Amino acid sequence: MLKKNFPDLPQLLLPGYGITYSSSGGTFVLKLLSQIPKILRAIHRERKWLHDTQATHQFDLVISDNRYGLKIEGLKSVILTHQLQIMTGFGPGADSVMRRMHFRMLEKFDECWVVDTQENGGLAGALSHPRQLPANSHYIGQLSQLLAPVAPEQHNNSILILLSGPEPMRGILEEIMLQQAALATDYHFHIIAGNPSGRAPAHLPAHITHTSYANTQELAGALARARLVVCRSGYSTLMDLAMFEKKALLIPTPGQSEQEYLAMHLQTRGVALSKRQGEINLSKDIPEALGYKGFKRNLAGTSGLMEAVIDNALQQLKSAAGWH
Repeated sequence: MLKKNFPDLPQLLLPGYGITYSSSGGTFVLKLLSQIPKILRAIHRERKWLHDTQATHQFDLVISDNRYGLKIEGLKSVILTHQLQIMTGFGPGADSVMRRMHFRMLEKFDECWVVDTQENGGLAGALSHPRQLPANSHYIGQLSQLLAPVAPEQHNNSILILLSGPEPMRGILEEIMLQQAALATDYHFHIIAGNPSGRAPAHLPAHITHTSYANTQELAGALARARLVVCRSGYSTLMDLAMFEKKALLIPTPGQSEQEYLAMHLQTRGVALSKRQGEINLSKDIPEALGYKGFKRNLAGTSGLMEAVIDNALQQLKSAAGWH
């Protein structure tokens, strides 16, 4: 995707954290906690990677998306996140301890850019609006890689099922959606499976279409046409829904406390219906979800906010280096 959108820019490979996920919501958090030593080792490796890479490329500024090792002495570094408050799932006491630990990591960076709006709890609620903010934080509004059409074409019975996230949870939800969509013949379902190496199931009913993976343009078109989107409640997906002003049926990944919080937060605000994966019933839930008010584009960020924060960071660089 990056090569297609930025063919003339050099790219450097930085390995990920190699996190594996549970197929059970009840063990999801415990499995993540068991991998903390591996995550800390990965953070150490990426710090060394940046140190070695800097010797060759001489960067002036690093902007990283939740990569906690991308900060070294003498190089201005920014970290992006929407989740200042990490929801542990173990109560307020554990959340408070985790917040203090998290802030210590975030405040090692020159700046922390919070991907949300500051007013009215933004889109992420308590995740991006804790009682206290990191000393280096700036809200930059909500971001989306997609652009909504000026006059979107929408079909009254079109339901987009948008699958995403790690295995095995992605595949488990796909099986549930295929089985239930087959019975809900009053609607036309378009499933984007979020699995580039996957194949469309054989012998689908006429009212179901299936795409293993969609590029940016295809995804934007599918969102524009859909009357309702059935999806996980991951934050990137929610920001896309806000950009397209969609109604949604949210199914948080079992055991993933951030998604569970976001889905319930948005249901409480009357934005979208939330259903647990084990309780989903498309024939019943789709009409109920259509009764919610849906996302509004004014949630997608304050105009010029991100540009102002970036301009300020660049101006600081210029002043420090004596540029004109």
